[in-house]
Amino acid sequence: MVQSKFRRLGMLLFSLSLVMLFVTIPSVQANSEEEDDQDDGVEVVAHRGAAGYAPENTIAAFEKAVDMDSDYIELDVQMSKDGQLVVIHDTTVDRTTDGTGKVGDLTYDALRELDAGSWFAPEFKGEHLPTLGEVLDEFRGKTKFLIELKAPSLYPGIEEKVAKALEARDMDDPEDDSVIVQSFDFNSMKMFNELNDDVPVGVLTWKSEDLTPEALEAFTEYADYVNPSKSKVDRELVNQIHDLDMGIMPWTVRAQEDVQPLMDAGVDGIITDYPDYVPEQSEEDED
Repeated sequence: MVQSKFRRLGMLLFSLSLVMLFVTIPSVQANSEEEDDQDDGVEVVAHRGAAGYAPENTIAAFEKAVDMDSDYIELDVQMSKDGQLVVIHDTTVDRTTDGTGKVGDLTYDALRELDAGSWFAPEFKGEHLPTLGEVLDEFRGKTKFLIELKAPSLYPGIEEKVAKALEARDMDDPEDDSVIVQSFDFNSMKMFNELNDDVPVGVLTWKSEDLTPEALEAFTEYADYVNPSKSKVDRELVNQIHDLDMGIMPWTVRAQEDVQPLMDAGVDGIITDYPDYVPEQSEEDED
């Protein structure tokens, strides 16, 4: 009789333990998922290559960015007088080369002869202005690309040329957002999205009026990223953008103390001249 009572008590305790197990498993899984979300690493986007360490928008800067394990290289694309897609930030060559004049007034042969490295440091003498095709061919498979169309209104047809450059290399349907095209010119991004809606599009802005709930909602019609000046970023903005299923990669970090607040806000990527300012992910985070 006593043994029977103990046996029933044991079965009852066993049943209760099973109930508790099934109750706690979802909770553990949920907590694990929350921790995974919190531990997701931020993408390191090397601004104009590793522009803090090598002359911006040159092969040397992009090589340095890859050597520093950047997730993306960011580059600026304009168009020469003869329609070549050239990688340079300013609409004139004066600041970053030994030449003068507007990019769109010079043929690519003339642009190619310019020294785009000496202004930064003597050891970079002879660096030239690369084409978009050169950069894609050289670094494809080594890193991802954030391609900015710079002042596209100056270069009618640049959206189609960039789309064709990607298509020619079978990069027009990228996986894992390995190619993103962005611009401050929203109409240009609408046009690019119409040409190829498989390549993610980003909109750049420093204006508060572009970050209202209404403006963000409008971006969802064609954009996948909203990439504002870092000065505009806080957790509320990041949450609003994420709630609309878009990503956010602010720019441009040039001081180490600016990194952690952006990471705390939950951004997806940080655009920086100094890729090593962004902490590396641990193996545990990557898992």
